[in-house]
Formats: sequence, C-alpha cells, structure tokens
Amino acid sequence: MERERTGSALWRALRPHQWAKNLLLFVPLALTPAQVSDTGKWLVLLGAFACWSAVASAGYLANDALDLASDRADPAKRDRPFASGALPVRTGIAVGIALAALAIGLGAAFTPPAFAAHLVAYLAATIAYSLYVKRLLLLDVLLLAGLYTMRLLAGGAATGITLTPWLLAFSLFSFLGLAFAKRYGELLRTAGAPGNASGRAYRGDDLDLLMMLGTTSAYLSVLVLCLYINSEHVGQQYPRPGALWFLVPLLLYWMSRIWFLAKRGELPGDPVAFAVRDRVSLITGALVALVLGIAVFR
Repeated sequence: MERERTGSALWRALRPHQWAKNLLLFVPLALTPAQVSDTGKWLVLLGAFACWSAVASAGYLANDALDLASDRADPAKRDRPFASGALPVRTGIAVGIALAALAIGLGAAFTPPAFAAHLVAYLAATIAYSLYVKRLLLLDVLLLAGLYTMRLLAGGAATGITLTPWLLAFSLFSFLGLAFAKRYGELLRTAGAPGNASGRAYRGDDLDLLMMLGTTSAYLSVLVLCLYINSEHVGQQYPRPGALWFLVPLLLYWMSRIWFLAKRGELPGDPVAFAVRDRVSLITGALVALVLGIAVFR
C-alpha cells in the first residue's frame, strides 16, 4: 500500500498535465504548408515529444526539491508531493536523474543532433532557473518565456525547419505575458503571508506593475501577429492568408480573459497548464486550429 502511495505521489510530481506545453514542438511543422503532410517528420516529432516530456519532468522534480520552503508557504503548492511529504526527496531526485539520462540518450540516438543539443540546453536552463534565476527580478520571467520559445526552436531543429523572425517575436511577447501572469498569480496568493513567502524577487506593491507589463506583452504579441498577417511572406506561404485574421479576436479574447482571471485570483498556477484543463481555453484552441486548417490546406 505504501509503495502504491509513493508511486501515485511520484506520478503527480512528474506533472504529466504539464506535458501539454511540449505540443509547441509540433508548431513549426504545423505552420509550414509545404511540409505539413510529411509523415516521417511527424513521427520524429512524436519521439522528440516523449524525450522533451521526460526531461521536463526531471526539471520539475529538481525544482520542487529545491523549492520546498516556498511551496509549503503557498496555498496552491503546499500539497505538492515533496512539500506534503508524500514523496521522499531522495526518491524523486533519483528518478529525475534517470529520466534525464534516458531522454538525452534516446534523443541523441534517434533525433537530429540539433534537437539533442536543444534538449541539453533546455535541461541546463531549467536547472539554472531552479537554482538561482527564479529569485532574480525580471530575469526569471524572461527565462520562463525563453523556455517556452526553446520548445519551438527544438521542434524546428527536429524537422529541419527554420523559424521565421515573426514567429520568434510573437512567441517571446506572448510567453512573456504568460510568465508575468504566473508571477502575478503567485504574488497575489502569498501577498498576505509574512515575509517573502513566494520565494521570488517581487513584493506586494509590485502587483500593478506586473499586470501592466504582462498585459502590454500580451497585446504586443497580437500586434506582431497583425503585422505578420499583413506581410508579403504570408501571401507566399498560405493558400488562404485572409483566414488568419480570425486569429486576432480569438487571441485578444483569450489573453484578456487570462488577466481577468488572474486579477480575480482565479488563475491557479501556470496559465498554460490551466488552459489545458479550462473548457473555454480548449474551445478557443479548437477554433484557432480550425482557422489554421482553413489557411493552410487548399
């Protein structure tokens, strides 16, 4: 019975719901009409997704082990397996090392070298974040946005697709907005606790500034999207480029809603992980996929 409890706690510590973020690996291929029907590249991406998810889970284990004190002070994180005592730290660390070694080994064997290099760089960046960067003002959110963007770069590396400056700019601004939303939610939950309960470099009187920076970043990403849709590149890339304009109100709605929920204290943890379980976000995502399908396929 105790072994079953430990196994259940370990599964929760791996955060499988967070693997949805790794679907970003598929975005470069999905947005390249000339190669979107290449079955071989989709199969490579499936293997890349498995490797990335394993490394991401190893990073979550390391982060939770290093973040015990602040997790126990956060109402939304105190039930995590390490913080609650359901999972021994030594066990979690051992599993994390095994997962990282297995994923990097498989990635080096079965995916292009460029993807394996991105995988190692991502693991190094997540460990640096857990050890030090997460306590640095502004640099923490910039690195979080970079970790999301790195998934897109890795997806391109796995399939030999070069990301356009438009996609990189859109990604950086949108993910930066989500990173600020995550910090805003954490700070709002711990604002009444004594001391710096969040373990981050932000104070209670930074809430308004975090909201301003986050919403500005989010809306800048939509502006980048508008400029991209109006560029010559889109007309050459997509059979029906005009359909992409429907993405603009969808993204404006979703990003604005995220900040309304954050302001009301109804955004639990990571906005991306929340979106995977949120019905409205899933419907919005389905509509985005529909619009992209109309634009990409003849």
